[in-house]
Amino acid sequence: MSRVDTRQVGPEDGGQRLDRWLKRQFPQITQGLIEKACRKGEIRVDGGRVKANTRIEAGQSVRVPPLPDAPAAPPVLKSGISDADAEMIRSCVIFRDQHVIALNKPPGLPSQGGSGQGKRHVDGLADALMFDYKERPMLVHRLDKDTSGVLLLARTPRVARRLSESFRHRNTRKIYWALVAGVPQPLMGTVRYGLLKTGGRGAEKMRCIHPNDVDSTEGAKRAQTDFAVIERLGSRAAWMALSPITGRTHQLRAHMAEMGHPIMGDGKYGGSAQENLGDGWGAGIGGEVSRKLHLHARSLVLEHPVTGGMLNVTARLPEHMAQTWALFGWTERDAPADPFEDA
Repeated sequence: MSRVDTRQVGPEDGGQRLDRWLKRQFPQITQGLIEKACRKGEIRVDGGRVKANTRIEAGQSVRVPPLPDAPAAPPVLKSGISDADAEMIRSCVIFRDQHVIALNKPPGLPSQGGSGQGKRHVDGLADALMFDYKERPMLVHRLDKDTSGVLLLARTPRVARRLSESFRHRNTRKIYWALVAGVPQPLMGTVRYGLLKTGGRGAEKMRCIHPNDVDSTEGAKRAQTDFAVIERLGSRAAWMALSPITGRTHQLRAHMAEMGHPIMGDGKYGGSAQENLGDGWGAGIGGEVSRKLHLHARSLVLEHPVTGGMLNVTARLPEHMAQTWALFGWTERDAPADPFEDA
């Protein structure tokens, strides 16, 4: 850039440090150049001198001095992301605007890298979801590897902070669908067992702790799950709506197993290979029912981080669950959008 430029801070960029905002606008600029230009007064905000770590706000004007030309644009995708993977992750997009991307994550694809997860995960494929933006979108929550459904990514750091706050303060409405062994009684209720992490890396498992013992059990955290039966297959299985009020690791899987109704295909919490005779144990029906985990993040409702309107995202069932539903004669339209409100 060979001349002085003045740029306005957009509504989605307020609250950022000046140096980070500049690096997003001009990828070729270095930290040293930014700090030097600030010391010399060449970079100004609303006409005033600033430091590199100054927080900028929406609507402010940033004076930018002449900068070195940007190098040739790098490829959009990271090396190692195949065309097939890029196409796959883009096909998972079920909602996108200037601020948020929502995916219907397929089962078997981890949200992030970690022990035993390999390099193929949503976060590792995020470069394929940049579309017309200069930076990769950021995960703001996670789903277990074998859980499918709604997964949100933020397109800017400010949106990521706001969405993270929504999840942290529980200002979201999450509804999961699951197929469980047996039929819970009562048909609607709440599980309040605390959860304690056990096992090492790669073998992580949660143990349920009675609510009265949570405070006295080191490492235990309180957890709450609302549940409602939507349909029944005699006494052998039930289509459940599950709403996690807290967001603990493996919360839904551990809570359903503690009730004596493990989620179908969940070998870690209930034993997917055990025969199910209708009393809730174990989690295998057999026949044409897939042995994959039958747990799906069906919908997510929250306040849009920028517009303030309600964002309501719904994800269709993955193939193996859709086949099970068809086998039992269930259809997605049989369920109310929120069984807990409509009860």
